[in-house]
Amino acid sequence: MLKFSYLLVLLGCLVGTMWLELLLRTRVYRRTLRLVLSLLPVVVVFSLWDAYAISRGHWYFSPRHLTGTTVLGEIPLEEILFFVVIPICAILTLEAVRSARGWIVGDEHE
Repeated sequence: MLKFSYLLVLLGCLVGTMWLELLLRTRVYRRTLRLVLSLLPVVVVFSLWDAYAISRGHWYFSPRHLTGTTVLGEIPLEEILFFVVIPICAILTLEAVRSARGWIVGDEHE
């Protein structure tokens, strides 16, 4: 069970913010293209950064807390998922605050 620790934390983050989509109707998941375009630079830049840091020995992940699946060389799958999940949670939170406060940023006509 310990090897799923990182994944369980990420799942907890998603579950903890999912209600924002459902109850406040933030429409983050429905605007798929916008979400993907928001996530893409984060995933690319931080994956490259991690690959470099791991290759230089600056970054380390305990194998006890990982499934053992790697992407792009030595980057754990969980780390790539982190670069997707945490920004989604942040976007959901921002959109929930916008929804609750009535903030307008010019894209509500979509």
